[in-house]
Amino acid sequence: MQKLKKLPIGIQTFKEIIEDGYVYIDKTEEALKLTEEYKYVFLSRPRRFGKSLFLDTLKELFEGNKKLFEGLYIYDKWNWEEKYPVIKISWDGKNRSIKDLESTLRETLLENQRRLNINCEDDLDLVICFRRLITMASEKYGQKVVVLIDEYDKPILDVIEDTEQAKEHREYIKGLYSVLKGVDAYIKFAFLTGVSKFSKASIFSGLNMLTDISLNPEYGNICGYTQNDIETSFLPYFKDVDLDKVKMWYNGYNFLKDNVYNPFDILQFISSKFMFRNYWFESGTPSFLIKLIKEKNYFLPKLTNLIVDEKLLSSFDIENIDLEVLLYQTGYLTIEKMIKDELLSSIEYKLKIPNLEVQISLNDYIINYLFNGDSSVKKSLIKSLHYEKLEDFKIALTSLFDSIPYTNFTKNKLTQYEGFYASIIYSYLASLGIKIIGEDVTNKGRIDLTLFVNDKIYILEFKVDGSKGEALQQIKEKHYADKYLNESSQIYIVGIEFSSEEKNIVNFQWEKV
Repeated sequence: MQKLKKLPIGIQTFKEIIEDGYVYIDKTEEALKLTEEYKYVFLSRPRRFGKSLFLDTLKELFEGNKKLFEGLYIYDKWNWEEKYPVIKISWDGKNRSIKDLESTLRETLLENQRRLNINCEDDLDLVICFRRLITMASEKYGQKVVVLIDEYDKPILDVIEDTEQAKEHREYIKGLYSVLKGVDAYIKFAFLTGVSKFSKASIFSGLNMLTDISLNPEYGNICGYTQNDIETSFLPYFKDVDLDKVKMWYNGYNFLKDNVYNPFDILQFISSKFMFRNYWFESGTPSFLIKLIKEKNYFLPKLTNLIVDEKLLSSFDIENIDLEVLLYQTGYLTIEKMIKDELLSSIEYKLKIPNLEVQISLNDYIINYLFNGDSSVKKSLIKSLHYEKLEDFKIALTSLFDSIPYTNFTKNKLTQYEGFYASIIYSYLASLGIKIIGEDVTNKGRIDLTLFVNDKIYILEFKVDGSKGEALQQIKEKHYADKYLNESSQIYIVGIEFSSEEKNIVNFQWEKV
């Protein structure tokens, strides 16, 4: 039996992966095309998606380390005779203050100086040192320079909850990156990666030559593992594992090409003996996102049926943070499909939560930190829907709202709005992995929540402080169930009415269609 290759967990160095015999998914075809087509490139992807490894792969290519690429797509297509000096900037480490940024930058510039055998004066301004490093490297080696900047936005995202500090960090790195424009004649290729795409005016002022490939379909698979990778390179690791379940849990990210897996999830899943857990989600706490959801009283069911325009996905500004932009760029939402309007010559994107890992984990986090509710009620909720016991569903929901601390409502009027109750119910049900459509569009209006549980469809309408029976009556009058009559599913219509004074259900009616 052939011994399986080691898994590159936490390894972002191409040389180590190749020389030590780790699994490597060949991305050199994309690397070749990228370097042939562009000079200045920007790529945005969520954290732990393989950006750093791809950047390091470019480093080894331009340094001409041919032996590392034996057996890979690019091996007989790259000009190995030409070698280029490479400057690599990384923002690893603590970045809570300008002093921290300077310390991190100083260390990364010193590492580049040692590798290139070039010295900047000790007391030289770091931005000037970066400029000198580029020009001196080009002169020393008689070649243009390759500049690689990993996680360019980390200094900002590390302090994103502090607007003034984030703005200060933005201005600092803006000054550093502006160096590139002034030394264009010395640069062969420049590649920048990040999680967020800030507007060009705020970060890349003057760098109009920078090409953003984040939503270029040709590079949609530049990071991440495809289903084909799972069924070929990783298949020996998945003996007796339900690949369809793996797909539901971890696949689903889309950048206008194939659906892809986050590599971190797959490597951790295999390493942990195939335990279905929230590996990627646990690796970074979305506390700032939850804070924004709370501040904006965001209608959470909207996350299941969200359409945004093209500009929304490509702009991020500290002074005006859009929650939906942040959710997309950080990987909690992804693209389901692109919608072209030929008449208006416009493009929109329908977004979705990528997979079960994100759906369950994000909503669990929301329940715990936003609603302070009791998660023990979840078992009763899923059982009642699974076994069509609607009265048990009512009891579970009533218990749910009883469990939410009274202090949650003392300083706001949230309990007067249907969206508040819908958001709580959505979060609990989504955390169970149930397929849900919020604001489900019909030809007569929008269903508040549509639930799909095995062969059953539940249509839910909510009302607050209305007349008794109003919620169920609306479902009937607007024929919401008609949308699903042709499906081979049992359909239940459920009207749920709340009292803002009692902060709980006061009327619950249902019928089987």
